Amino acid sequence: MPAEASTAVDAARTGGTARNGREPCPPEVAEQLRQVDRLRRTGRYTSALAQVRALAEAHPRLGIVLMELAMTLGIWGGAPAEALPWFERVLELAPGHRTTRLHRALCLARLGRHAEAVADFDALVDGGYRKALVLHMKRAESLEALGQDARAEQDWTLALAEDQDNPWLLQQRAAVRARMGMHAEALEDLSAALALQQGADIDPELLHERGLLRVRLGDVGGARADFQAGLAALRRGDPDWLPDALRSAVQALDVP
Repeated sequence: MPAEASTAVDAARTGGTARNGREPCPPEVAEQLRQVDRLRRTGRYTSALAQVRALAEAHPRLGIVLMELAMTLGIWGGAPAEALPWFERVLELAPGHRTTRLHRALCLARLGRHAEAVADFDALVDGGYRKALVLHMKRAESLEALGQDARAEQDWTLALAEDQDNPWLLQQRAAVRARMGMHAEALEDLSAALALQQGADIDPELLHERGLLRVRLGDVGGARADFQAGLAALRRGDPDWLPDALRSAVQALDVP
């Protein structure tokens, strides 16, 4: 079960008391929502969607039901455009419900409506929403899509404050720093990411990226070592383009 899909169902399990202007969830509805959850987790999406749609028609002002319908569509069904109006309806009933605002922001980002997504992320950050790591990661991605690399770099830094030993976060910050011309700082990030990996866990894509940065900084020997190490570290499942990219990078170093 996706972690982001658990919020409303968990609320139903606690008895569904009224919060943020929403009506309490009757026990019989909570039980039906648990059934919806079981259907989704066992791959019966069509049945789950039909059941939660029927619940939404029967309880059009019950925010938890509308939230479950929205998440069924958006997360389990991969249909953010269909889910978005249902998240909007929950926010009409409960404007202060921050988890719904987070899911709306995620839907907006998936739909390419990044400026609107950032506005929602900003409101959540300003309100001290507890999922700081998710907020900063997702806002950074939307800011990058909007070409706001300086703000994105700040968000990747804030995300790293929440999870400092995360190689993927270091890679993302390195990429935006490289675009901003902060090549030495990007190199530090990639080196830190690689230092967290050992043996079969070493990511050849990170070695390729660090090698390219070393070329820009004039460290030809270091770049060659990274490209060759990347070739030696290739694994099943690595990007199809990566082997050729690494070989081409080594050959380019040999061109006078």
